[in-house]
Amino acid sequence: MFRAESARVLGALMRRFGNLDLAEDAFQDACVAAVETWPRDGTPINPGAWLTTVAGNRALDRIRRESARLPKEVEASGLRAGWGRRPASALETIDPLASADEREGLDSGAPLADDQLRLVFLCCHPALAPQVQVALTLRTVGGLTTTEIARAYLVPESTMAQRLVRARRKIVLAGIPFRLPEGDELAERTAAVLSVVYLIFNEGYAASGTDTVVRRDLCVEAVRLSSLLEQLLPDVAEVLGLRALLLLHDARRAARVDSAGRLVPLDEQDRAQWGSAQIARGVALVERALRLGPVGPYQVQASIAALHAEAESSATTDWAQIVELYGLLAHLAPGPLVTLNRAVAVAMWDGPAAGLSLLDELSASGELAGHHRLPSARAQLLEQLGRTGDAVAAYDEALALVDNAPERDYLTTRRARLLSR
Repeated sequence: MFRAESARVLGALMRRFGNLDLAEDAFQDACVAAVETWPRDGTPINPGAWLTTVAGNRALDRIRRESARLPKEVEASGLRAGWGRRPASALETIDPLASADEREGLDSGAPLADDQLRLVFLCCHPALAPQVQVALTLRTVGGLTTTEIARAYLVPESTMAQRLVRARRKIVLAGIPFRLPEGDELAERTAAVLSVVYLIFNEGYAASGTDTVVRRDLCVEAVRLSSLLEQLLPDVAEVLGLRALLLLHDARRAARVDSAGRLVPLDEQDRAQWGSAQIARGVALVERALRLGPVGPYQVQASIAALHAEAESSATTDWAQIVELYGLLAHLAPGPLVTLNRAVAVAMWDGPAAGLSLLDELSASGELAGHHRLPSARAQLLEQLGRTGDAVAAYDEALALVDNAPERDYLTTRRARLLSR
């Protein structure tokens, strides 16, 4: 419930009070109250509304306590009028009785007055470093844990926790308004917002640290946010590219697991389960995005997804074009995961030996040390080449790193099947 409702409740609290620290503290207070009362009284018919109401009341309580405390501190410290203005606290600047239109940063006439989208742009303010923008939004809007975000960035959890604390503090101290930016400011901040939505979807589509392959709530939320961005920026090519990419991937979501919850790889999926309407919409969007230009990473990834979606099988997929597109993607947005995916595509087109050579280079670079996908991909190519001992060792390495239960089961099954031959 916390994950499902956090963005909605925090957005409503931000619109009302304009302070992220206050909103998060009040929401956590409401969650504690829910844990204490729902088992006894039953879950409310509308849990989100219950949490919003209770959190709002807790926020007002905090404001009143702060308002009563500050004058006493001033008096105790001997401050008197004329000694200079005492710095206002974050809570002191909030008027809980002011109308929504009176609060800084809230423009009721702005398009798409969606609290969650405002919250995304708040977290993606240029006062914050780009990686911190994405991490904070994943935590605040996406409801991801600090552990999950740290894993996505390949950094220690303690490092990510410190970044998040500093980011929240900076938002409060800088007085960043809760509103949708306009004009050039909107264009400047769109790239970070796209990254946020992309990573939220990735965590939902390939969940980490769980006993499920897919987290539907995160996929649905990312697709919804991409729709809002499309409405806000209908002629920005990369916005349409991301929207297309998410629709094309989401169209395959149901086929990624079987009836028992086991992982089903792309080449074994029942393509009749793929969402034809989403695929058609995604293909149309990426074609329009490419006409708008300039070409960016999301458009290229959407083009790759479209080639997969329109192919009748893995064998009839245009792997040559996919290899070319991954080469372009490596130029536009270089990174170890792009290199890994390109190597897999090369293996499908030029054979496992060619793909393995690229993976061995990536392994030697150490860029994906600690990530299970690299040894997993190597294991499967080594298996195809008949190098059973090396393949088993690579499977063992991947199993030691993977933290998703269905993926672990999948790798265990492949390893056992290899040994039984």
